[in-house]
Amino acid sequence: MNTIFNRAGLAAAVAGACLTAGLAHASSHREAPFITEMPKVDGTDFYMFRSYESGREGFVTLIANYLPLQDAYGGPNYFDLDDDAIYEIHIDNTGDAVEDLTFQFQFSPVENPIVLNVGPAGDQKAVAIPLKGASAGVGTTPEEGDKFQVSQEYELTVISGDRRTGTRQAAMNVTTGQPTFRKPIDNIGAKTFSDYEAYANSHIYDVAIPGCTSNGRVFVGQRKEAFAVNLGEIFDLVNTDPIAETEIERNDEQNDLADKNVTSFALEVPVACLTGSAVTGTGDPVIGAWTTASIRQARVINPAPKANDKGASIEGGAFTQVSRLGMPLVNEVVIGLPDKDAFNASEPKDDGQFATYVTNPTLPELLEILFSSAGATAPNNFPRNDLVSAFLTGLTGLNQPSGVTASEMLRLNPAIPAVAESSQDDLGALAGDNAGFPNGRRPVDDVVDIALRVAMGALTTDAPNRDVPFTDGVRVDPLNLQETFPYLATPIAGSPNGTP
Repeated sequence: MNTIFNRAGLAAAVAGACLTAGLAHASSHREAPFITEMPKVDGTDFYMFRSYESGREGFVTLIANYLPLQDAYGGPNYFDLDDDAIYEIHIDNTGDAVEDLTFQFQFSPVENPIVLNVGPAGDQKAVAIPLKGASAGVGTTPEEGDKFQVSQEYELTVISGDRRTGTRQAAMNVTTGQPTFRKPIDNIGAKTFSDYEAYANSHIYDVAIPGCTSNGRVFVGQRKEAFAVNLGEIFDLVNTDPIAETEIERNDEQNDLADKNVTSFALEVPVACLTGSAVTGTGDPVIGAWTTASIRQARVINPAPKANDKGASIEGGAFTQVSRLGMPLVNEVVIGLPDKDAFNASEPKDDGQFATYVTNPTLPELLEILFSSAGATAPNNFPRNDLVSAFLTGLTGLNQPSGVTASEMLRLNPAIPAVAESSQDDLGALAGDNAGFPNGRRPVDDVVDIALRVAMGALTTDAPNRDVPFTDGVRVDPLNLQETFPYLATPIAGSPNGTP
């Protein structure tokens, strides 16, 4: 195996992540009781990797996905983001479990009422239409959004230091010279848009990021769901065969997300703008990152909302975090049900409160209960201190910051070169591809299979299941990804039919 560390070392590196896989096998989709009430701020997946688009080798791409399980035909409102929330990507480049940089996205509506004059001549009334738009063959520029009754724009703020009290600077749209960017309308269908892919791509902006000597890129909009998982069978007590006798069996189950879309925050930033070596002079290249969403503390429901008035609700008070996502799958199957809402509201520096869920994990025990007849046996080296160090610190020699404070987040060593899309191995570092999970996470990485194999014994030298090829039976299809920014594919159209 062509790796920079041995099998046991890799097992330690991904063990925490593997504990997050097993039973649920889905990144954060409806993972905690409270967040199910607020799908617009429900983070689903978080990716961080060296950009592998040709000519972009000096950049890191961060992708935070929100608003899960979107059916493409979900009109007439489709899937706008929350104008009363803030969405953030946090960077820790000093290893102390506290954010050093935050990229904050905040949205506002762009309203353009569309009315039709209805009635007989001389007695017509201007009446608002019930749809987002009334134009067919919408073109391929951001300005085409003006043909819809409501669209969204956003501002991107870069915060140095504490996310709430640090220094704030606006990132600038290089094209317009303004601090605003447009979000494309969701993919309503082929009759509405003449070429949705070109329309969406026109919303990829060069962005001047404060403190960076070269521009990055940003895109916020609907994408095809990239994650793959057989959700129905997994939540039915893993109602599938979890052991792959052949490579074919790694992909012989139904991907329940194959017909879903998601909303992506994609940001490409020069490496030097993110690493501790550039910001603090420490010389440490490893960065940690996670994404959060926050809403106002108070909400008052308007019993009689009216157009051009107060709307359906009024929000106020301080922003309060309700969603958190770093490593995939943590809140689904590591954190116990009573603490899931608490984890979503927590910060990495306080992760000691959840340590028992790692030192005494329940997932391997559940798999043993469910599949003991097939020979599944959970490791019994309690407390799992090896998992604590691996899960919360990164791996020495791969992606562990010097002087790291134990905390849960996705960690990337951008000094490790990117691997071209055609050469990426979906088992990541487990297969010798050190540019993949757990050194960051790329869209193609099969975090579930990597995690399952380690959770059931790859960490140890004598576990009965250490060599068993566990799988959830579903793999990410590289054909559903792009080789260029924003890497996730054009979303599924609500209506596949063109103009009759």
